[in-house]
Amino acid sequence: MFTLYSLKDGLANVEGFYYDGVNCGLRPDPSQGDLAFIRSNRPCRITTMFTTNRFQAAPLRHASRYGKSFEGNFLLANAKNANAMTGEAGIRDIETVLGALPKELGAQNPVMSSTGVIGYRLPVDKIVKGLDKLDWNARNSDAAARAIMTTDSFKKELCFEVELENGERFRVAAIAKGAGMINPAMATMLCFIATDAAVPAEEMEELLEEAVSLSFNRISVDGDTSTNDSVFLMANGASGAYEREAFAEALKKITFELAMLILKDGEGANKVVAFEVTGAASDEEAAVAAVALSNSLLVKTALFGEDPNWGRIASTIGASGVECEEEKLVIHYDDLLVYDAEHRELDPEREEKAYAVMKKDSFKIRCDLGMGEGSFTAYGCDLSYDYVKINAEYRT
Repeated sequence: MFTLYSLKDGLANVEGFYYDGVNCGLRPDPSQGDLAFIRSNRPCRITTMFTTNRFQAAPLRHASRYGKSFEGNFLLANAKNANAMTGEAGIRDIETVLGALPKELGAQNPVMSSTGVIGYRLPVDKIVKGLDKLDWNARNSDAAARAIMTTDSFKKELCFEVELENGERFRVAAIAKGAGMINPAMATMLCFIATDAAVPAEEMEELLEEAVSLSFNRISVDGDTSTNDSVFLMANGASGAYEREAFAEALKKITFELAMLILKDGEGANKVVAFEVTGAASDEEAAVAAVALSNSLLVKTALFGEDPNWGRIASTIGASGVECEEEKLVIHYDDLLVYDAEHRELDPEREEKAYAVMKKDSFKIRCDLGMGEGSFTAYGCDLSYDYVKINAEYRT
């Protein structure tokens, strides 16, 4: 048995960790941060999950040299420059920046994470000078969370405290950024998770993979997978407390809630929609259909237009290649039946109810394929005029 509590101030609650964020000149507005760090005052076990994009950015390739899991205690993050498609020079730039860290920090296997425009070398001089502005003993979660934002309209930080049956406590906290280039193909954004739980090293990879599979790998804003997508889990064991079931639940909860915040903040998005596919021939086929729905531009634009056009749902499922039959398909918007073999057209009363569902900020589209027992739920958002405007002006 355990109890889960939500805490304010994000990362600042986690014992033995320090954070800060400053402006080092990557953003033109000096009031906006663009450089942040997370460090532990004791060794951490760090586990990572990186993008499936074959053109992994330099920070990912640099961190991968330590392996998927390794011991370390320091992460530096910057916005406005992705350090992607920069070749070996990009990795050398990282080594130069990390080599400039104050020796008294005792940074062990330090890593970097970057977000921003692809194809440009890191402005090393600006970042190195910016290191002098950081307060290495600060616990400023707010500044760190804001410094990693790009097109995000709000910061994303959460913390949960877990009280075990024996009275011991540990905390799991995280900051994340993400609003565009979001697609369920691991890991779909940047997320830094810190915990003072005494997580056994041999359990961290499995726990993180399970949490990500149920959260970040199920969301889509625009179907694009970035070169920089990363999740870092840093555990320093400072609390001395741990229980696998409790930690797993806290990790799943924090990653899922962050994933929903990313969808809510999808560039220009107004709606968060769950696409629940059941009755598929297998779980794998259900996933294919659900992800196709969450990625479909026609479905996303219908959501934006609040048009209860079930034809786009059916067409997308059929085009996904999964086993399905017209006579067996059943579609609900929330609990409202909008299509089955006996109800192929929306009568005026049901159409009015369907419009009412589509006007909600959040709802579920349920599709029963009638082919088996497979099920999967993916999550998506609408696609608005603002998405085009934001991305058309990304570099200006």
